[in-house]
Amino acid sequence: MSNSATKKVKVSDNARKDMLNDLPDCIILHILSFLNTKHAVTTCILSSRWKNLWKSLPALIFRRSDFLTNKIFTEFVSKVFSLRDSSVSLHTLDFENISILLEPHMLTWIVNYAILHNVQRLQLSGTSGIAQIPLALFSSNTLTHLTLSISNHDIQQFSLNLPSLTYLKLSTYHDGENLFPKSLNLPALSTLELDNFTFSVGDNGCAKPFSTFNMLKRLLISDCSVKGLGTLCISNATLVNFTMFNDLNRYYKIDLCTPSLSTFAFRGIPYQDIFGSNISLLKHVDIDAGVFPYSSGPPLFLFKWLSEFANIKSLTVTATTLQAISLIPGLLKFKIPPLGKLKSLKVKIDEIQYGLRMMLCHYKLHNVKSKEEASRIKKAFDLGLEPSPLVPDGIVDFLLQNSPSAEVDIADCRKKTS
Repeated sequence: MSNSATKKVKVSDNARKDMLNDLPDCIILHILSFLNTKHAVTTCILSSRWKNLWKSLPALIFRRSDFLTNKIFTEFVSKVFSLRDSSVSLHTLDFENISILLEPHMLTWIVNYAILHNVQRLQLSGTSGIAQIPLALFSSNTLTHLTLSISNHDIQQFSLNLPSLTYLKLSTYHDGENLFPKSLNLPALSTLELDNFTFSVGDNGCAKPFSTFNMLKRLLISDCSVKGLGTLCISNATLVNFTMFNDLNRYYKIDLCTPSLSTFAFRGIPYQDIFGSNISLLKHVDIDAGVFPYSSGPPLFLFKWLSEFANIKSLTVTATTLQAISLIPGLLKFKIPPLGKLKSLKVKIDEIQYGLRMMLCHYKLHNVKSKEEASRIKKAFDLGLEPSPLVPDGIVDFLLQNSPSAEVDIADCRKKTS
């Protein structure tokens, strides 16, 4: 590099440093709040101005992966809270695998510190149980966002009284039955995300866990089930967006009593029967569905869903979804009444996973006439050359039989390798 080029680089670097130093402390602290706390603290070596700046951070994010040992990690956490400027509110506290890394008394100290400093966003993942979490957390007047990941099954006794909470994410990772909490007083809640819960039913065989959330707009449930194969009644007048993830073979019914619902999204295996008096009000549906490997038959629930979504205006499906639907014998001969108001159909070309490819292979082998042909088909599926085409012939026309003028967009979403 020439001398003139070197000078230009130095001038440019100095200019950037000057621009950064010219920023007020509040802007710099806002930028540092997006960093893991370890990296934010290391800025103390930059200059005398930066030496104590980190002590006024409004957000603390701790990751065990940033440290060589648990001891170093816990010592760092302790020093951060001891040296932090206690006159500054703590807007955000984000901990990963907290119960594995911190002693119970230290966890209590940290959570109480956060509550006393008006924490608004709190994330605690990896806690071993409700009893480990300080009671002060469950009656905070400032919390707006709460994420809890708990490893045991005593969560049904969980009680929340949080008037300001707008976002709640609860996850459990105990293998047994994790019953959804009964006592949740969350008048401002607008977004609820649940992972690995079982909903208890009443005497009528129905579970209505969301009926008291009068501000709920968005609901996401992942790998949930209903006790005793009852019905999950999603009864909520304000719910707009409902998303499901399901990779479990647990059948139950879902009754949608949701007059404001406009969007439904699904990812996984369709193993639930969805119906409801308001389901015809849906406008947008997004489905990425597959099948269980070596399952006993085609995904009939998926076909039933399409029959239920009578008046949707837009439908997004993956190629995997269409391949799964194509397993239904004689599908293209059916006449379906819905989708008469469809304005848009989007098909996302994705990778067909091994389990579904083997099922497609199994169905295709039913019509072979020789061992040689069967061997050729098996080899093609093993190599990923089948199914071909990725969007089954005739399936798009089948979906558009009542909306022939709908706009069709086929997008290849597969990862490109260079």
